[in-house]
Amino acid sequence: MTEILELGLLDGFERALAGDRLRLVYQPKVSLKTGKLVRVEALVRWDDEKFGAVPPSRFVPLAERHGLIDPLTRWGLDTAFAQWRRWCDAGIDTGLAFNISAMSLEALDFPDLVSAKCEQHGVPSDHLVLELTEGQTQPLTNLMDTLTRFRIKGIGLAIDDFGTGYSTLMQLRQLPFTEVKIDRFFVTDAPDHRDSAAMVRAIIGLAHEIGLSATAEGVETDAQLKLVAAMNCDVVQGYRIARPLPPEELPEWIDWWANDWKSLGLGD
Repeated sequence: MTEILELGLLDGFERALAGDRLRLVYQPKVSLKTGKLVRVEALVRWDDEKFGAVPPSRFVPLAERHGLIDPLTRWGLDTAFAQWRRWCDAGIDTGLAFNISAMSLEALDFPDLVSAKCEQHGVPSDHLVLELTEGQTQPLTNLMDTLTRFRIKGIGLAIDDFGTGYSTLMQLRQLPFTEVKIDRFFVTDAPDHRDSAAMVRAIIGLAHEIGLSATAEGVETDAQLKLVAAMNCDVVQGYRIARPLPPEELPEWIDWWANDWKSLGLGD
């Protein structure tokens, strides 16, 4: 990315954040035991008139470099929590998963901020899971106190894209995660490649041995879905279940998925 392009993106992103032109979509996660919705992952989207659909892989690092990650995080939490309240009032019971930057964890009061927003919107803390990518977790051993405070407050912690970074096992041993998300690379290849299938099976077994739940992400086919179910994976997400949805489409998806789950013949 050239300096001129970065400055143009930065200006556009600042205006989008200030003008409430960002939006959240929500990808359902379902239990492989019951087929029920257990959580939705909130994902931020930015559609710019000049640059088009800008992926988070471009604008989130931009926000981190230019001091905008905290305003972005606060906006995301308020938006997701307000939407959760609307779903709750409509009789939809679901947890929330929310991606956070490792930079946010450097603020000692960040757990208090998240907890206060949970209380403000009436979101039970045990309905929230904060997700961090494995690459981000490399410096987090220095932030054990911050992460532990989230667990004391009842907020879950997930390590995302598991299996693709460094010192993975050390991170699981030292940090208070509650969930492991298996990287989509292994899930995609698992039905056709024994080595990927072995990795998925091993990660699920490891997670269960140390008291964590395992989520398979990037599930796009029946073969992948049935394989991770047979491996006793706990939760699944991906396009086979649902693409990230606008919030108003979640009720219709719940009805559709209930029938689709029955046709699969999985779980209870």
